[in-house]
Amino acid sequence: MSVSADPKPMRDRMSEYILSLQDSIVSALEALDPDAPKFKRDAWVRPQGGQGTSCVFAAPSALSQSALEKAGVNISIVYGMLPPAAIRQMVADHASIPFDPADPRSLPFFAAGISLVIHPRNPSAPTVHANYRYFELENPDALASEEGSAAAPPLAWWFGGGADLTPSYFFEEDARHFHGTLKAACAPHGAALHPAFKAWCDEYFLIVHRGERRGVGGIFFDDLSPAPHTRLPDDAVRPRTADEIFAFVRACGDAFVPSYVPVLARRIDTPFDEHMRRWQLLRRGRYVEFNLVYDRGTKFGLMTPGARVESILMSLPETARWEYMSDMGTEENTEEHKLLEILKNPRDWA
Repeated sequence: MSVSADPKPMRDRMSEYILSLQDSIVSALEALDPDAPKFKRDAWVRPQGGQGTSCVFAAPSALSQSALEKAGVNISIVYGMLPPAAIRQMVADHASIPFDPADPRSLPFFAAGISLVIHPRNPSAPTVHANYRYFELENPDALASEEGSAAAPPLAWWFGGGADLTPSYFFEEDARHFHGTLKAACAPHGAALHPAFKAWCDEYFLIVHRGERRGVGGIFFDDLSPAPHTRLPDDAVRPRTADEIFAFVRACGDAFVPSYVPVLARRIDTPFDEHMRRWQLLRRGRYVEFNLVYDRGTKFGLMTPGARVESILMSLPETARWEYMSDMGTEENTEEHKLLEILKNPRDWA
C-alpha cells in the first residue's frame, strides 16, 4: 500500500482528525432527530496538560420522545507524566514499552483520542461504542516542551481503537450492515486485519462472570505500530508505517456514521412495551458490569493523574436494572433467549 507522508507530527494530525470526526458524528446524530435538544458541548482544560471537548446528550425528562436517551462523543488531547503504576498496567498490553520495574520515574506521555457511546431510547435500537486513539511515551531524558510538542522521537508509540454493537433485541440485517461496513473499511489495508480484529473484539468484550459477550461485536485493535504484532502473521499485508496505520485508523473512524446511523434510523420508531423496556434495562446492567469490571480504558483512565471522571464514566447508561435470578431470557423461542444464545456463541456477520 502507498500512503503519502505528511511532515506534521502525528500527534497534531491525530488531534486534527478527531476534532473533525467528533463534529461529523454529532452533526449526523442531531440531524437524525432535529426536534430533540442539541448535544451539550463542554470544553475543558486538564490542569496537568491538555484539553478536550465532551459532546453529551441527555434526554430532558423521562417522558421525552427523543431518539437518544443518553449519548456522548468525547475527545481528549492530553499530555503529562505517567506514574509507574499506570506504566506497569500498560506494559501487559503493549510489548513495545521499555519498562524497568526498578525505575521509580514517571514517563512523559501524549494521548489523543475520540470515545463515544450512544444509548438509544427504543429497545429495538442498539447501543454502540467506538474509540480511536493515538499514544506516545517519551524518553524521560528528552522532556516535551511546555506546549506538549515532542522534542525527540517517541520512546514508543501506537494506535488502538474499534467499534462494537450492543443490541437488546437482535436483528440480523443490523448486524450484517454494521459488520459489513467495518469489513469494507478494513479491506484496502490488508486482508488479515478484519478477521483478526473481529475475533479480538469477540474476545475482549466477554463478560467473564456471565459467560456472554457484551454485544454482537465489531472490531477491536491495540498496539498497532511498526513492531511485530501478536494478532497478525509476520508476513501479513498490513499497515506498518505511522502514515499507513493512521490511514487505516481514519478509514475505521470514517466508517462509524455509515455503519451505525442507518441502523439507528430504521429502529427508533419501532413500537415497544414495558416487557421490552425491562429487558433493555437488564441488558444495560450487563453493559455497566463490563465497563466497570473489565474495560481497560475505564481502569486506565481512572488511574491517570488529573482524570476527568465525568468523561470517563460517560459510557454508562442513564438507567439500568438488575434482578435477582431474573427469568428473562431463559425461556426458549423468545427474542430474549435468541439474543443470549448469540452472545454466548459469536459468529461471523460479514
